[in-house]
Amino acid sequence: MTHLLKKEKDYRYIEVGEGTPIIVLHGLMGGLSNFDAVTTFFSTNGYKVIIPELPIYTMSLIKTNVKNFASYLKAFIEFKGLEEVILLGNSLGGHIGLYHTKLYPKKVKALIITGSSGLYESAMGGGYTKRSDYEVIKKKAQDVFYDPKVATKEIVDEVYETVNDRNKLIKTLAIAKSAIRHNMAKDLPKMHTPTCIIWGKNDNVTPPEVAEEFHELLPDSDLFWIDKCGHAAMMEHPEEFNTILNSWLEKRQF
Repeated sequence: MTHLLKKEKDYRYIEVGEGTPIIVLHGLMGGLSNFDAVTTFFSTNGYKVIIPELPIYTMSLIKTNVKNFASYLKAFIEFKGLEEVILLGNSLGGHIGLYHTKLYPKKVKALIITGSSGLYESAMGGGYTKRSDYEVIKKKAQDVFYDPKVATKEIVDEVYETVNDRNKLIKTLAIAKSAIRHNMAKDLPKMHTPTCIIWGKNDNVTPPEVAEEFHELLPDSDLFWIDKCGHAAMMEHPEEFNTILNSWLEKRQF
């Protein structure tokens, strides 16, 4: 982590730069540091980048679902006194961003999703029957990326610790079920927020056809592909990701 984590009230978050606020939403197993390149680039190019630590493992089990995470995001935006924001979400973070935008469209001026859940959830929360086997978990973590070397020992260790923590595993499975319940196929055609879809051509978690379906269902979306790239484009190809997003934001005048 190269950026300072702030702690205020019930919130822990990174905040860097000045300008139009971009709120970044991490995924189920994704740390805030996954967005270091995004944070550094956009915070020095006219944006205020804010990354809240989502209460994925700290909410009560009964509240651990996509809708409550979206409500948490609304409360955080109000706490920060922000009127209109750009939301950027990866994986579960994309789903939370989509659901928040559905509930509070006037609060969101633009949405960016990459490897987002919301339409296809079969890869979430499964495959942990051999969770005590480090090599099995290492392979699972590597499969998230096109280049397995991106899954550093630090990343693998974090995933291993998470799936072997009974409380965290129960909540991971609860989130997976919630993601299925909160499928957004019927909601997307009514959502007119400008949306940038950036997707890895080699995403094994949310395959390319998921991006195509998002693009087809969202009325005002643009779809961009990154080659030789898996589920976390902002980590695996940070420069290309930032270039695509920056060009889109400039074109849309955000």
